[in-house]
Amino acid sequence: MADPRASSSAHEGRAQDGSPREADDGDSGHVRALTLQLEVVEPEVLSDLLRVPAGPEREAYALRALRIGLLALRQASGALDADVIRAAGDRMLARMQMQLNGHQTWVHERLEQVLREYFDPSSGKFADRVQRLVSKDGELERVLREQMRGGDSPLQQTLAEHMGPESALMKRLSPSDSEGLIKSMEVVLADSLTTQRDRILEQFSLDNEQGALTRLVRELGANHKNISEELKTRVADVVGEFSLDKEGSALNKLVRRVDEAQRKISAEFSLDQETSALARMKREMLTVFERAAKDDAAFREAVLAGLAEIKGRREEADRSTRHGLEFESELIAQLVQRAQAVGDIATATGNEVGKILNSKVGDAVWELGPDHAAAGVRIVIEAKESKGVSLAAARAEIEVARKNRAADVGLFVFSRKTAPDDLRTFQRLGSDVFLVWDASDPGSDVWLDAAIEVARALGTRADGARAARAADFDRIDRAILALEKVGEQLDEITTASNTIESANERIRERVRKSRKQIVTQVGRLQDAIGDLKDE
Repeated sequence: MADPRASSSAHEGRAQDGSPREADDGDSGHVRALTLQLEVVEPEVLSDLLRVPAGPEREAYALRALRIGLLALRQASGALDADVIRAAGDRMLARMQMQLNGHQTWVHERLEQVLREYFDPSSGKFADRVQRLVSKDGELERVLREQMRGGDSPLQQTLAEHMGPESALMKRLSPSDSEGLIKSMEVVLADSLTTQRDRILEQFSLDNEQGALTRLVRELGANHKNISEELKTRVADVVGEFSLDKEGSALNKLVRRVDEAQRKISAEFSLDQETSALARMKREMLTVFERAAKDDAAFREAVLAGLAEIKGRREEADRSTRHGLEFESELIAQLVQRAQAVGDIATATGNEVGKILNSKVGDAVWELGPDHAAAGVRIVIEAKESKGVSLAAARAEIEVARKNRAADVGLFVFSRKTAPDDLRTFQRLGSDVFLVWDASDPGSDVWLDAAIEVARALGTRADGARAARAADFDRIDRAILALEKVGEQLDEITTASNTIESANERIRERVRKSRKQIVTQVGRLQDAIGDLKDE
């Protein structure tokens, strides 16, 4: 049996009396090691420690656990400090926001007061000053009148003095005046052009030993000989670099490198060498293929096992009574959804005793809403997913259900899985509607809608409180008969689809048209019932 006491040491040595001992770094004052002898009594901690072999390995494990715990405590303390600082910062920001809002309000009010004082259209100082400046006989008009009156105004005299015919400016701009600006510019430009032309001609004259043209001719003559000799040397060097006879030439080195690269590439793509890239890739691919084959086999086995399990559960559900409850729950969920959409009320009643003593026949009750023409009329629904239930048995059971639930109309829904083979998909017998419905096929929901609308129409007819009112039920009867006829056609189509494989396309087209007719007849039923509401 393991010892329930465990010890953990952070230092190899211990005090002679067994007490904890500290070791420091001398003058630095920092503790280098601390010897602890711990008695562990917590069951969970003991369980974890005893799983580790006794000795240094257990001590190391205990030290790691102690270190992790200390780090967690330190982190928790830091999180608390951060929360305190964050709360204090939030309070400080809130007070600062209040002060800034107050200051903003004060600045806004003060600025509005100053602007109103200066710029108010009726009493502002700025408007008054502008009015006095630009009004008739104002300051601006008086100044302009003083400066521009008559031919002897100050403005006229100033312009005549500086820009008149006798002014100094007009004399300098006159083209006929020998001392004018234009004459002076002509003389200066002519002298400058003559000087520049003489200098250019002097630079391009061969008689001038220091001219640019003479220096160019001398330099070309001197460099021509050097260029020719250097060109010959360079051409010889280039020809030598492209010669295979020269051992160190560039072309010789290139050919050797190409041959060497070709040998390396051929070796890497050879399966004869175990270390080649192609051989390694082959081994890797074989490994990957083997692993994939194993994974595929394992996946296939898992899928087959899962399918077998699902199949077993499904067969078990079919053998038990659970599948009938699931069918009933799915049907009631569909009824509740559709009743809410049209303003009626659908309620599950399968677990409640009805009017008949100790009888729970009638899985759900559909009550027409207050906006319906026959408000308060009840429709009882019976769901059945059991084999061996014939149409006669269904009629007897729905009759009991109508009495038990005080309903005027009955709707009996067979499951497609267990319905008799000779039963039509949809038919009406008196005040009862019989339907074959597949909960797993959304395409059969259109028949469920049709059966509900027919039952609602029959409920309208069965409304005894309005029996004396003259109402036209011909359209309702025609729609119900049309739905029954379409149901017979669909049954014929189903029989044909089981025996004639080549007529699939024609069958699908007929089914599409039949479903369209169902939707049309359901719409006519709804219109007819709506007309009854309006009357």
